[in-house]
Amino acid sequence: MTFHTVISGRVLAAVILMGHCVLQTISISSSNTGENLPGNFIAFDSVPDRVGDGSALCVRYLCSGPCRLAVEVAVSTLRETNVVVFRRKWMSSASQVHRIRWLLVRWPPSILYQRDFFNRRELEARNATVRAQLDHLGEDGTHNGATLRIYKELPLPERLAKRAHVCLSWSAQVMWQITRDRFLFSLRLTDPIDLLSFPLASTGEQFGVVRRFQPFIDRALEEARRGAVTRPSVTFSVWLYLLEPCRAKLCGIIHHMDGNDSYNSVLMQLTDAGDIIIQTRVTMGADEAFRTNRALPLGKWIRLDCYVQDSEVRLDTTWDDKTIKHVYRFRGSIHYDDTDGYFVIGGSRYLKGIRGYFGPIRYYRFGTKEVRNPPTTLHQMEKTLQECQEVREWTRTFVQRVTESHRKETGGCISPFTELAGCFQRNVSKQTWSWEEQLKHRPLFKFLQQQEGNIGTGSLGVGSLGGALLQRAIQTLFTVGREQNSIDGGSLDLLRASSCFGDHRASLLLAAAHLSGLAANRQLGHAYSLIGAAGDSRLALMHAGYKHARGIDGFPRDPDVAYGYYSNVGKQSNEDGLRMHEYMQYIPEHIYLSDEENLRSRDSLSSDVFEYMKLQAERGDVQAQRRLASMLFWGQHGISKDPGGAMMWFERSAMQMKDPSALYDYSILLMKGPRVTRNRSQGFRLMQKAAAMGSISAVNGLGWYHGTVLKEHAKALEYYQRAALNGGSADAVFNLGVYRLNGKHPRRPERNETAAFHYFLDAAQLGHTVASVEVAWYLATGSLQGAPRDADRAVTMLRDVCEQNGHLGFTVREALHAYLEGSRQEALAKYILAAETGLGLAQINAAHLCEELSIGRHCQLRYLGLAVLEPSAHPSALLKMGDYHYDGGRGDSLSSTTQAISMYGRAAVAGSPQGMFNLAVLVQRGHVVPLSVRGLFNVTSLDEQEVVVEKILQRCLQNEAADAASPCSVALLRVQMGKALSRVTQSGVQLVLACATLLSAAVTATLLLLQCCLGQKGSRQPAVGPRAETPHVSRASVSAGRERGGIMRPAARNQWLSILNGPERLQQAADWAMTLSGVCVCALWTTLLYHLL
Repeated sequence: MTFHTVISGRVLAAVILMGHCVLQTISISSSNTGENLPGNFIAFDSVPDRVGDGSALCVRYLCSGPCRLAVEVAVSTLRETNVVVFRRKWMSSASQVHRIRWLLVRWPPSILYQRDFFNRRELEARNATVRAQLDHLGEDGTHNGATLRIYKELPLPERLAKRAHVCLSWSAQVMWQITRDRFLFSLRLTDPIDLLSFPLASTGEQFGVVRRFQPFIDRALEEARRGAVTRPSVTFSVWLYLLEPCRAKLCGIIHHMDGNDSYNSVLMQLTDAGDIIIQTRVTMGADEAFRTNRALPLGKWIRLDCYVQDSEVRLDTTWDDKTIKHVYRFRGSIHYDDTDGYFVIGGSRYLKGIRGYFGPIRYYRFGTKEVRNPPTTLHQMEKTLQECQEVREWTRTFVQRVTESHRKETGGCISPFTELAGCFQRNVSKQTWSWEEQLKHRPLFKFLQQQEGNIGTGSLGVGSLGGALLQRAIQTLFTVGREQNSIDGGSLDLLRASSCFGDHRASLLLAAAHLSGLAANRQLGHAYSLIGAAGDSRLALMHAGYKHARGIDGFPRDPDVAYGYYSNVGKQSNEDGLRMHEYMQYIPEHIYLSDEENLRSRDSLSSDVFEYMKLQAERGDVQAQRRLASMLFWGQHGISKDPGGAMMWFERSAMQMKDPSALYDYSILLMKGPRVTRNRSQGFRLMQKAAAMGSISAVNGLGWYHGTVLKEHAKALEYYQRAALNGGSADAVFNLGVYRLNGKHPRRPERNETAAFHYFLDAAQLGHTVASVEVAWYLATGSLQGAPRDADRAVTMLRDVCEQNGHLGFTVREALHAYLEGSRQEALAKYILAAETGLGLAQINAAHLCEELSIGRHCQLRYLGLAVLEPSAHPSALLKMGDYHYDGGRGDSLSSTTQAISMYGRAAVAGSPQGMFNLAVLVQRGHVVPLSVRGLFNVTSLDEQEVVVEKILQRCLQNEAADAASPCSVALLRVQMGKALSRVTQSGVQLVLACATLLSAAVTATLLLLQCCLGQKGSRQPAVGPRAETPHVSRASVSAGRERGGIMRPAARNQWLSILNGPERLQQAADWAMTLSGVCVCALWTTLLYHLL
């Protein structure tokens, strides 16, 4: 098709359309003859279905005087609105005359063609608005203010691909391929953002999920976002489930903190009365808010849709399929910049959160007219919570009836109201549950009937019912269904009831059962995980944080959500650390059930080790006294806590005035006084003595005393700096950071948050838990300039703090004691509680018990698999998983063998000789060493197989016990011998020597064999030599014999000689052969030793 043909076609189309317009106009004019038409009129007589390049527009107009007319086509994009892409203007001086004008639309390349290298400024529009305008002109030709406009919206046609007339260079093509999709990626950023896609448990405290938003990559979209800061259009959609009213005056739902840690638009808060407050900041700088005055219900899923448009906010509240709308217009436009600062879902250090659950939360950065936020995963949670509510009500009624009945039977005191109520209930059955309810909750009902006596006496109340149900459930949890990888259904019912009564260890066990496959409903597992976390259980919070940090068991990987859970436990761990001496807390000890030697050392107070240490302490050994005091105070090595006995040994070790550490330990106890009478003056004197003797902890303690008790901050800073610089005291470094954060530094009184952060970071690296929590907050929020946001690192730091929690240590200790006492099922249940928090020790021990109790291979592999997910996994878990992959694939599957090599390689990096030996065996079979392991053994891809194996075995030998004949030493000797033999065969002379050695050895063996055979044959024939009992034979007899028998034959003579001389010759040949063989062997062995050494 030529250019002239195209032009002719368009002209012809325009003529036809013009003729059509003219015919329409003639018919209209004739039909309106004699009518009183309006003085001004403009309309489209002909507009195509799709307005494209070359489309014809027919406009009919009537002016009452001189006028100016215009036709425009405008489009709107995400970047800007009402972009005029076509405009035609003309003047009309004829008045009261109907006129027609046709126009051909011409598109610019940004609308007409597809985006390419030459057409980069593409306008992403789908519809166009065609509008016509009529303006009156005065007598002097100026606009007099009267305007008439009409609009019509039409779709745009498909874009054309423009043929390029210039060939691009190779570098230009590459750059275009890299950058052409950037704008499309930016467009996807305008889609709804899921702030939460998985339900979140909120404890009603100052912990929540932090979200930050970055500027758009595309420059045009970023300009559009900045332009909307003073005229925003955004939408939030939030699902809520309230368990109880707000505990404070205000509770956070969503709040925005700017870069100065001040509230900014938008804040959505719940009041103590149950209604919603929306707070914003207007462009004039003031903060304004409005209140809905409609209380939200408890125990229902509620959806809040907040639409922000310029100065107007609309809040739609929906529950039970009913929607209540609230609209409020502020006095000025709202100022909204979502890249300034961060958003928090729930609570933060500035505001408490709600007590309940968050469902899916969606955020539209450019707003929307219709919110799509379905409650896809919320029904199971609501059903579980409702069932719990029913169980609690029924059980409370049962307990109340049993208690009243027991009081009547024993003649106890009954209130008049209770007695009056009993008069109306004499004919009513004491049974509070229907038959259907008894069948539904049969295990619980049976348990309550068995405990009716304890309930009546009050020894078992509603508050302690959860723990009793848990103990009963654990006893039968793993007794059935081992071959089917399932657990007892009745035990699950008891666990559900225990969870409903607030023992969230049961919630965690239920979650583990459902998530591991021992029970069949993963959504129930998620529900019980959230129920336990909402109950503020430390283990359940760690469980939820661990799942989100790893993205396993159906939990989406989300470090921000994981931080929200871990930050709660991190703060509790710091508070628990101040009460570590209490009975329910112990320092976690790492005892593996597969380590039999370590298990045997776990003795009670009557153990030999403890008695020997006690004997040494009584003899006055300061180190033994101090060690014994620590064991009794903290309850280490299986010994029960005895604070009184610990204080006695602390005092005896300190009063010897020999050990500065002993002096410090006793002085700090006297100052802070947990379970001991405080005596700060004596403690201060002892601490001064310890500091003078060189105790860095005592120097830091003097700083604390001067700063906290005496309020001498300058003196305190001197001590802190001395302890930090000379001894690297973590407490001293942290205290210096506190001074910089609070602005109490005598020489630098200004508040310096950046300097404080660096002090906290140094202290965290030294193991300070409070500093780790502070640093994690800065990393999670990214609120400090110079400290980039890193949620993963924040989670890692908090997890290390949480795994030192005393309640977690208590659970591990109980599990170990149950195992040592022979209660394997209880031990497994408690190890599972700790394993679900992500503690590698508990995961390995749980896998060990799953194998020991034969509870299906899936149970063992689950916890081993969780253990090896950690970068610092224990070698025993890595070896077990490596064996499983290799044995499961039977060494034939390439993927299984590759995974086995990876596990053995990680075990080798961790220092396991067994892992190194297994890796060497697989390398000998032709497999390749992983890249992550090569550096450990100093091997490269160019090294031969024998060299790689030798280096691995040499490293293995270094890690093994020196006094043991280990597999690695035997294997290394075999490899080196083979290597030496290989070198021997490469030399001609040495090869001849080896062959001569073998030949001489073969000849020697043959001769010795013949000699042995002849010796046995000769022993069966008569003796050749003279015998004493043989009578003498005379020469005459011989002669007579010759005459009778003739002359003796030669054959007989030769045989006789061979009998006489054969053994001697064989002996001589054997001696020569043995000598030659010995010489050859010595020469060959010398050669081998040369090559070996």
